[in-house]
Amino acid sequence: MSSAAALPTESEITDLRAQARSLAAEAGALVRGGRPARVEVAATKSTAVDPVTDMDRASEDLLRRRLAARRPHDAILGEEGDDVPGTSGLTWVLDPIDGTVNYLYGVASYAVSVAVVAGEPDPARWTVLAGAVHSVVDGVTWTAARGQGADRDGEPVQVRRADSLATSLVSTGFGYDAGRRAHQAQVLAAVLPQVRDIRRLGAAAIDLCLVAEGALDLYYERGLNPWDVAAGGLVAVEAGAALTGLRGEPATGLMTVAGCPERQAELVGLLESAGADGAEG
Repeated sequence: MSSAAALPTESEITDLRAQARSLAAEAGALVRGGRPARVEVAATKSTAVDPVTDMDRASEDLLRRRLAARRPHDAILGEEGDDVPGTSGLTWVLDPIDGTVNYLYGVASYAVSVAVVAGEPDPARWTVLAGAVHSVVDGVTWTAARGQGADRDGEPVQVRRADSLATSLVSTGFGYDAGRRAHQAQVLAAVLPQVRDIRRLGAAAIDLCLVAEGALDLYYERGLNPWDVAAGGLVAVEAGAALTGLRGEPATGLMTVAGCPERQAELVGLLESAGADGAEG
């Protein structure tokens, strides 16, 4: 199936959702059961403070092996391994541990994220069909399918509609590059006085799912990768959230903003005024 071909049927998308749930839960059990008392950094990525652990690699290897067996014609885009081409027009987007720094330190906010998209594996162009986010520490799983809603452990979820930006609880995240963090701190200084409070959980997929279930009102972050937002973004959208970038652009690595449509639009405007997508960031 090419990017211009018809999307899978509703029943096929339902099946993809079930597969995403199963894959995320299995990898989550591996991560949960295999965490040693002291986690060591196996490598780094973008900077010296952007770690990879052996469990990141083991979790993604498990996901890739399962997909090779079950969905051999689908492509794979994963955080830790090489891209795998496919012929079906579908791509599985994998984050084997979203929140690796939290995993490294034992902070209880990290997840396995699994999504399947149609078309180009690019957040500006793809159509996300189904996804699952499995919170490793507590075993909670959020899932969604295009046009079929979102759930937490099988129970439907819906965004919370805060009365105002001033009463909105907002989550965000920061990049690993020191220059980007300095700019993000300036943006945060502009946002913080305008909202109820700020949270920084350290796992984008969980942030997006918490927006979906109303535990957070809004979320924004610059520098997200496709695997950070694929599954969690769909969960948020299917729960009633708006998910965009700034200045009329889609949600991409330049900026991702999620929340109930009214408050999300206000936060977009505030971030635009603060230059959150400026060159410094």
